Amino acid sequence: MEQEKVPVQGQVAERTISLTTSWAYFALSIIINSMGNVLTLVTSSHVHPQFLGSAYWTAAENNLGIAVLGNNSMTLFWAFMVLGMLTSVLNAILMHKWDWRRIGGNFIFMLPFSIFIQWFSDIFNRIMPDATTLPMIILYVFINFLGVAFIGTAISIYQRVNLVLHPADDLFQIIRFRYCHGNATVAMWLSYIPPTIMAIIAAFMQGGIYNFGLGTLFALAFQGAITGWADRFIFPKLKHQALDIGN
Repeated sequence: MEQEKVPVQGQVAERTISLTTSWAYFALSIIINSMGNVLTLVTSSHVHPQFLGSAYWTAAENNLGIAVLGNNSMTLFWAFMVLGMLTSVLNAILMHKWDWRRIGGNFIFMLPFSIFIQWFSDIFNRIMPDATTLPMIILYVFINFLGVAFIGTAISIYQRVNLVLHPADDLFQIIRFRYCHGNATVAMWLSYIPPTIMAIIAAFMQGGIYNFGLGTLFALAFQGAITGWADRFIFPKLKHQALDIGN
């Protein structure tokens, strides 16, 4: 399979597909991503005692949000929004330039993503009962891992489309192409440093961490590789569009 070219610093790659096609890919990826995140959350909460956990960034931000704000109806909103925008600042530092359009895109990403998160959460919490038997627990483990695979695949699609990104995914893309020569697996490991710091701070503040488990370890080990695999085999003709890794 043809190897995708790594972009040159200081140059912005050309867009080879139309904006209409780009937005269609983006919409599909948002649906897949939100579904994947919800599958990790719902399966984790419906297995007792909880051992599955959610996706890595989701677990870390939720932990720090609860540690700082307490467990209330707005905790997730403020945790994801504030920590997401702080990640945007980190991205600007890593790119060596301040790009308001890029930061605005990070902010805009959160609206449809949050809507679908809530919608899928309502659906799956309603149709998925607690796992009370061993076969159900095994099934929920598989669904949890499938959720991680959905997240990795969605990241691959909307990073290649490159219209607007989640700040964490933008961080991954910057690290991948600016510092890791296109290696998705190494970049994913490095991009986990900020949420790891969040989780450590939360652990000190609240005396423990929650929502981390088997599914989190699976995401930590394989999500980057899944994204790299999806780059090659999911819509393989879709290449990274208008990629800018800074000066």
